[in-house]
Amino acid sequence: MSDKAIVLDANIMIRAVLGKRVRELIFENASRVKFFAPEVAYDDARKYLPGLLEKRGVKSTAAMKVLDSLEAVVRPIDLDLYVGLQQQALQRIAVRDADDWPVLACAMAIGCPVWTEDADFFGAGVATWTTDRVELYFAR
Repeated sequence: MSDKAIVLDANIMIRAVLGKRVRELIFENASRVKFFAPEVAYDDARKYLPGLLEKRGVKSTAAMKVLDSLEAVVRPIDLDLYVGLQQQALQRIAVRDADDWPVLACAMAIGCPVWTEDADFFGAGVATWTTDRVELYFAR
């Protein structure tokens, strides 16, 4: 097992449920990479997925089971573990999207990059990987 770790943004969690590619990347690399997400990322995914699924005509019960199955690989991080970095994370990201501070704070606490499709993280002081490039990080 490597010491590689990465924090997932809610948009990656949603992509893992809606599509095949992100889910495959997570499960294929689970033996070499530690995946994390703040609990709020799971909350956000549970909040937004039903509407997205409805638009696609997908039954939400099966899709939500996929999200639940991710918890075995993408470890939820409790607020207590990163709340101490809230102010520092907000200073870095609040101008763009203050709601993203938990993901940034988790990455700062663990000392690892963020996997996201959200440009708000760029320039926030932690490495940021997008789905089209994250395999480069996994392979290093």
